[in-house]
Amino acid sequence: MKFRWSLAPSQPLLSGQLAGTLKISPLLAQCLVNRGFSEPQTITSFLDPRLKDLADPFLLPNMAAAVERLFRARERKELVVVFGDYDVDGVTSTALLLEVLGALGWAVQCYLPHRMDEGYGLSQEGVENCLKRFPAALLLAVDCGSTAVEAIAGLQQRGIDVIVLDHHQVSSPPPAAVALVNPQLHSTHDALATPQSASINPINPINLFTELCSVGLAFKLVHALVKRGRETGLSAASDLDLRPLLDLVALGTIADIVPLTGENRILVSAGLARLNATARPGLVALKRVAQSPAPLGAYEVGFQLAPRLNAAGRLETAENALRLLLARDLTEAMPLAQSLDLQNRERQKIERGIAEEVVGAVREKFKPENDFVIVEGRMPWHIGVVGIVASRVLQQFYRPTIIVGGDGADWRGSGRSIAGFDLAAALRECGDLLVRHGGHAMAAGVTIAPANLDTFRARLNEIARRSLKPDDLQPALHLDAEVGLEEMSLECLGSLGKLKPMGQGNPAIQFVARNLTHQRPLQRIGPEKQHVKMWVTDGGATHEAVWWRAGNESLPVGAFDLAFAPQAHHYNGRRLTQLKVLDWRAAQ
Repeated sequence: MKFRWSLAPSQPLLSGQLAGTLKISPLLAQCLVNRGFSEPQTITSFLDPRLKDLADPFLLPNMAAAVERLFRARERKELVVVFGDYDVDGVTSTALLLEVLGALGWAVQCYLPHRMDEGYGLSQEGVENCLKRFPAALLLAVDCGSTAVEAIAGLQQRGIDVIVLDHHQVSSPPPAAVALVNPQLHSTHDALATPQSASINPINPINLFTELCSVGLAFKLVHALVKRGRETGLSAASDLDLRPLLDLVALGTIADIVPLTGENRILVSAGLARLNATARPGLVALKRVAQSPAPLGAYEVGFQLAPRLNAAGRLETAENALRLLLARDLTEAMPLAQSLDLQNRERQKIERGIAEEVVGAVREKFKPENDFVIVEGRMPWHIGVVGIVASRVLQQFYRPTIIVGGDGADWRGSGRSIAGFDLAAALRECGDLLVRHGGHAMAAGVTIAPANLDTFRARLNEIARRSLKPDDLQPALHLDAEVGLEEMSLECLGSLGKLKPMGQGNPAIQFVARNLTHQRPLQRIGPEKQHVKMWVTDGGATHEAVWWRAGNESLPVGAFDLAFAPQAHHYNGRRLTQLKVLDWRAAQ
C-alpha cells in the first residue's frame, strides 16, 4: 500500500532557539516541535518524566465518592468484588486492585467475565454468575460499566452498590453508579470544583489529563486510598509503597494503545524501569517464555508480552493471565506462562485462517470509490480474534473495519477505525440495528443480529461518506524532517532516544532522505525471502536498510527518495545504524 507522504514543515528559527536553550540537537528540537511542543519548561518535563509530577488523584471525577464508599465497605467488613475485563488492561487493573485492597485490609474477591459465554462488561449473565459465586454488597467494575445503565440500575434495586472505574465513552444518560470514575467526564468545571485535598498547578496540563486507561485509573484509585488512609491513621497505608506496582501499570497502558503523553508517559517511563528489573514471578516467567530482549521497551511489551497475556481471554477465560500476574513464585508461574504461550500460538493460527478468509472475500468485491467502511461476518469466525483480524483488514484496505462472528442467535465482534472517523459515534447512529455497542473513536465492540448485517453495512457507509474525504482514505505517512544519511549517527540516535517511550500520541521518529541509490545489490532475506535488505547511499554516507515484509512490493531502482525510521542494530558484537524502510518513491 502506498502512502500519502506528509512532511512536517521545517521550523529552523524555533527549533534553533529551543536547541540553544535546552542544549539539545536541532533535529531533536524539530521532532519536539512536530509533536506540539514550543515551550522549554514543557519540553523539560516531557524529556524527564517524574512521578512527582503526577496530578492529585482526587482531581479525577467522583474519586472522592469512590474512596468514601470503599472505606465504608472496609469499616462494615463488606465483601468488595472487583469485576474486571479479559484484556491486558482489565487483567492488570484487577491484579493491582486485588494486591492493594487485600494489603490494606479490605475483604476482596474478583470476577473476570468469560468472553464467549458472557461477553464484555456488566452483562446480565456475567453479573448473575459473579453474584452467585460472591454475594457482594459492592461491585467495583473495572475497564467496563460506563454504558451499563440497565445493569447498574438493576443492581441498585437489589441493594448492591457499584463503583465504575473506566475510561471508555460514557452513555447519555450515564449509569447511576455510586461513583463513576471516568476521565471522559472531565471538564474545566470538574477540574476547578475539586475537593480541598486536591491541588492544581495552573501551568501543568497533566492535571487535566483525560487519556488514562483502566490500569492507570486503578493506580490512581489506590493512590487516593493510601492518601486517605494515611490522613486517617491507617497503619497499613503508611507502610505501603505503590511504586512496585508500576510494572503492571506500564504493561496495561502500553497494551491498551492509549496516548503515551501526559500522565501515561510518566507512568510508563517509570513502569518500564520497574518491568525491566521486576522480581514479580509472573512477569519474570512471561519474559522468559517470550524470549524478550533486555532492556524491554514499549515495542517489546506491546508485541511480545501483551499478546501472550491477551491470548487466554481471547480464546477462553483470562483466569490464567490473572493467576500468572499474582503468582507467588516461579514454580507456580512457569507452567502458567508456558500455557499462555501455547494459547497465543493457537490464537495466531486461528487468526491467520480467518484473516485470509476475510481478505479474500473483501478483495473479490471491494470498490474503493464506494466502500468507505468494511463490515464482514460469518458464523464460524472466532469472536476472540475478530478484533485482531479487523486490524489486519484495515492495514490491507485502509478502511474502518468491523468483523463479527459467533455461534449464537446474535453475532459479536470488534471494529477498528482510521483517523477522521469516530467509530463509537457512528455506532450510536446505528443503535436501532445493534443489540449492544460501545468503545472509542478508534476501536469498538458490537453485538448484532445476523439479519441486520447488510443494513448495518449500508448505514455505516452512508455515515462515512458524510465525514470522510478522499484524502482520508489513503494512509498518511508523517515524516519529521528531511535528513542526510551522514546525520544518522549512533550519537544522533541516542539524542533522539530521549523521546522514548514512543507510541500512540508520541509516534516513532520518521525521516525522509532524498536522491539515494543502491551502494550494492539488494538481498532478499527471511525463511520465505519476504524481507529485503539494502545498502543505500546519498554519495556521502551509506547505511544498511531493511524492508520488513516487503513481499511482492515493487522495489526501489535508480535514484529514489526513502522514508524510514532510524534504529540502532546489534550484529556480531557491533552496534550500527539501520534504517527501517517505510516507503519509497522515485527521486523528484
